[in-house]
Amino acid sequence: MTKPVFRFAPSPNGRLHLGHAYSALLNADFAHRFGGRFLLRIEDIDITRCRPEFEAAIYDDLAWLGLHWEAPVRRQSEHFADYRAAFQRLKGRGVVYPCFCTRKDIAETIACREAESGEAWPRDPDLAPLYPGTCRALQAGEAERRIAAGEPHAWRLDMAALDTLAPDPLLFRRFDRDGQEEVVTAHPRRWGDAVIVRKEIPTSYHLSVVVDDALQGITHVVRGQDLEAATDLHVLLQTALDLPTPRYHHHGLLRDPEGDKLAKSRRSKSLAELRAEGATPQDLWRRLGFGRQPTPST
Repeated sequence: MTKPVFRFAPSPNGRLHLGHAYSALLNADFAHRFGGRFLLRIEDIDITRCRPEFEAAIYDDLAWLGLHWEAPVRRQSEHFADYRAAFQRLKGRGVVYPCFCTRKDIAETIACREAESGEAWPRDPDLAPLYPGTCRALQAGEAERRIAAGEPHAWRLDMAALDTLAPDPLLFRRFDRDGQEEVVTAHPRRWGDAVIVRKEIPTSYHLSVVVDDALQGITHVVRGQDLEAATDLHVLLQTALDLPTPRYHHHGLLRDPEGDKLAKSRRSKSLAELRAEGATPQDLWRRLGFGRQPTPST
């Protein structure tokens, strides 16, 4: 059998914190226990926020934790052509459409519909309001004219059109800490017509991650519960693009004393700050529940 392949995929838009350390160590621990491989991927499609010094710090922090990964490291910013090709395949299948709406446009449309119905507008798992479908109804000629005129636009998945490509129910496998698996039903429609190519870059997190996982042969995805709902959308994209679907495990999130999840945006204490305070890698392994250094097989 092919060796299981795990990956840790941080974004270099800030310093790693304990939550990142836990996810990285857990991936390495799974790879060790399952006799698999451990890869590192740099998810830097957001070229406006990702910085070289943060990428260098990722390598430094993970090496300090005692982790080893295979070379070369895949950097998403070097592979936009792969994401464009995947998008063109979706476009050729007629399951995407251009969207010219601004956030203000969407908010105004939703406010009008809420006023008419007297009911709250539904929201996706990230608590953003579902797209009201304004641009789905555009005539092809009008959309082409606006694109040719240089109007900023994104591309959205057409969930109704995707029904022709996806089985019902849409299933994937989830595994626990002991490797036991169960079959789970995905519910991608709760995302509405999600953005799949953003205005400023030729991809999105959802598109790039499923392409990368397939190209890198990832068999087991281990990531936080905050991305559990995104798996529904990823399984749908894998089906639409004829890509393999990995097994998934979504671990619990580390939280601060107020109950908020650790996050760069909240300025959660970084690994560098913990190191400066005298913490050792062994301290963190124990603090995060690992009795030994997780070392994947080679």
